[in-house]
Amino acid sequence: MQSDLKHILGTVKPHSGFNANNDAEVLYKAMKGFGTDEDAILQLLTARSNAQRQEIKAAYKTLHGKDLVDDLMSELGGKFESLIVTLMTPPIMYEVTCLRDAIKGAGTDEKVLVEILASRSPNEVNQIKSLYKREHNDDLEEDVTGDTGGHFKRMLVVLLQASRQQGIQEDLIQSDAQALFVAGEQKYGTDEGQFITILGNRSNAHLRRVFEEYRRLSGYEIEESLQRETSGTLQEVLLAVVKCARSVPGYFADSLYGAMKGAGTDDQTLIRIMVTRSEVDMLDIRAEFRKRFATSLHKMIQGDTSGDYRKAMLLLCGGDDA
Repeated sequence: MQSDLKHILGTVKPHSGFNANNDAEVLYKAMKGFGTDEDAILQLLTARSNAQRQEIKAAYKTLHGKDLVDDLMSELGGKFESLIVTLMTPPIMYEVTCLRDAIKGAGTDEKVLVEILASRSPNEVNQIKSLYKREHNDDLEEDVTGDTGGHFKRMLVVLLQASRQQGIQEDLIQSDAQALFVAGEQKYGTDEGQFITILGNRSNAHLRRVFEEYRRLSGYEIEESLQRETSGTLQEVLLAVVKCARSVPGYFADSLYGAMKGAGTDDQTLIRIMVTRSEVDMLDIRAEFRKRFATSLHKMIQGDTSGDYRKAMLLLCGGDDA
């Protein structure tokens, strides 16, 4: 059931008359000879699910003895190339690569660690951990702890345990809210440990109830308290967890807006979210985006991107919520 459900809220769905060999030929022709038919490439790849793209990749190798992704990379360039290569990567593999780059690159890209670990289900986190081990022969938790510090590190370790409880524990709602209140607003200094334990281990449904109770107790939204009581990367990860508890699509809508507002575009974030959520919950993200901001996701992408990159991004967006 899960896999059927997955495509209902995505903008990218499996293509019904799918034929991997035919698609491989279309792509081969688009790159063969003089000049590249970028339009044919982007129209085809945004209209296939990731699983189908993997089949096209296999068919391409069988028919032509060449690697499709290598060929695409030699024909395309810039942000458009990055987007197409991301579309061609299996989802969990892509997340492993993002985390690896975030840790092993120059400096640590905390934003990527926060986004992936705060928004993925325990099941997905476990898949990411085992593939990371298989691909890099390293332990993801060891790599993360070797590259981060303090309370931020502790929170990431909790999220990496992927042992978030299921369901709502009625008997804990009151005491959790009370514990958070005492750990923050009521204390001189902040007991970060309490925030880490509760926000890192309770289910999203449970946390939503705790946040209501917290507001009743303290007169504040939990986000306001976190902004006052914490700072830096710890604040970023705790706020991300709170946003995801309230609404994962809402969290991604905020992140997309943040990637495009102001001068310059954070294309890495834009590509990462648009591709990874296109088969999961892009319709919900669009709805949340429209609700939160004075524009639609489609219009914002249109104004912030150009060329083939823009065309492909708008196809992943899948429509305008005017």
